[in-house]
Amino acid sequence: MIEKHLILDEADPAVFFGVHNANMQMLKALYPKLRIIARGNIIKVMGEEEAISNFEEQINKLQNHCAQFNSLNEEDILNIIHGEEDKREGRKDVIVYSVTGKPITARSQNQRRLVEDFGTHDMLFAIGPAGSGKTYTSIALAVRALKNKEIRRIILSRPAVEAGEKLGFLPGDMKEKIDPYLQPLYDALEDMIPQAKLQEMMELNIIQIAPLAFMRGRTLNDAVVILDEAQNTTPAQIKMFLTRMGMNTKMIITGDLTQIDLPRTQKSGLIEALHILKEVEGIAFVELNQKDIVRHRLVTRIVEAYDAYDSKQSN
Repeated sequence: MIEKHLILDEADPAVFFGVHNANMQMLKALYPKLRIIARGNIIKVMGEEEAISNFEEQINKLQNHCAQFNSLNEEDILNIIHGEEDKREGRKDVIVYSVTGKPITARSQNQRRLVEDFGTHDMLFAIGPAGSGKTYTSIALAVRALKNKEIRRIILSRPAVEAGEKLGFLPGDMKEKIDPYLQPLYDALEDMIPQAKLQEMMELNIIQIAPLAFMRGRTLNDAVVILDEAQNTTPAQIKMFLTRMGMNTKMIITGDLTQIDLPRTQKSGLIEALHILKEVEGIAFVELNQKDIVRHRLVTRIVEAYDAYDSKQSN
């Protein structure tokens, strides 16, 4: 009899073990000749060497399934151990799966173009109104690249510019001061990566979220780097960001040209960059519009009403 420790380094243990350890109880029932103990992210197993070897092989399959689909239940366990293929495996339209196991896909023609251009270009500008999915889809693409081990880290950034109102003095340390500006990025990540796993990735700097000012002086290699709300950058800031690009890195720059919160005397760096870089080979530009909005149907009507009002004002 031997003893072996198996480490869950890909899947979130809370998801893997199941509610009230239901998945572990299932595994113990399926392998009655083994003694199985789960603690933290480690499974300790004792028994005959051949049985442990088979158990380890199945655990690796289950862990890969859990990491890919963000879910694992008793039916999944039986299907995998019996060698049955998951019906979701053949879906090519899925970018990643949410923490609830729901598929995240491109939901409009321009979102699909964003997904396609990400595969063929190292730098991508995604411009569109609120709710058009530019940030959410971009983060999903970054999470997929990380899960597929195409990159080693994800870096998300935003300019710390207030949307019209003055927030005043913010208490706390540096992280607590800047987090309100970065919350939309956290929200998207929490949809795609289980909380415990996300926290671990952030502590290990596999996923980094920082204001734009923190990018200065860095060279960003082996990463997907996303600059969100780029319409609120100055020309110097966006040039600084774009020139951080290192080897095996993809950059996605998102922005909404109708929501510029800079002082009226300050030119948007995104507008200037779109003009300067429009003919540069290797850079893709995707323009999203009202038809791409995937929030509540009223959001589309609100955007259209404001566009109509602005058009009348300019005439």
